[in-house]
Amino acid sequence: MVCNPRMICALGIVILLSAALGPTLAVEQQDVSLPGIMKSFSFRAIGPARQNGRVLHVVVNEKDPYNYYIAPSTGGFWKTVNNGTTFTSLLPGQSMVPIGHAAIAPSDPNVLWVGTGDAASGRIPLRGFGIWKSVDAGNTWTHMGLTETRHIGRIAIHPKDPNTVYVAAVGYHFSFNAERGLYKTVNGGKTWEKSLFISDKVGVVDVVIDPLN
Repeated sequence: MVCNPRMICALGIVILLSAALGPTLAVEQQDVSLPGIMKSFSFRAIGPARQNGRVLHVVVNEKDPYNYYIAPSTGGFWKTVNNGTTFTSLLPGQSMVPIGHAAIAPSDPNVLWVGTGDAASGRIPLRGFGIWKSVDAGNTWTHMGLTETRHIGRIAIHPKDPNTVYVAAVGYHFSFNAERGLYKTVNGGKTWEKSLFISDKVGVVDVVIDPLN
């Protein structure tokens, strides 16, 4: 890869652009193995440049694709409303907290859920402190509990009811605790029930809702 010297390679989000738009980050075919049509694309880093390493999640408002959110591996939850030209750090005062997963309610893009604690943090447990909810597209946040789950792997929101939410909770990585399993709320997080619990040694890392049923 040939990198613009004003940019930091491999940081932030990479977006595919048509070669006709002119590359900022050029891909040389002899150096990079890309399948088929990918070889005709160029890449442009759109930030945030100082958030190093991998980007864990990109959450897009399907009704406004220029408006999306990212969670970098270094922590925090960021928002852009101009297709990546600028980013704003959300969760004020907690910009370094690791994010396990984030989701937008399909029926209401103003409703956001963010679960903290990287579910795949390996030897070093990047713990979180539960789940947060916003009903105004990230301007304000309310903590909705599940603090002791510590690592949240996935959030699944009912496609028609933003108050029905499932949370896959891993629990502590290197010890046992009962706050793990699959949690469910039908009242927007006011109360939670444990929909699936196997033992204090077994967590849940993923959950998917069938969109047809």
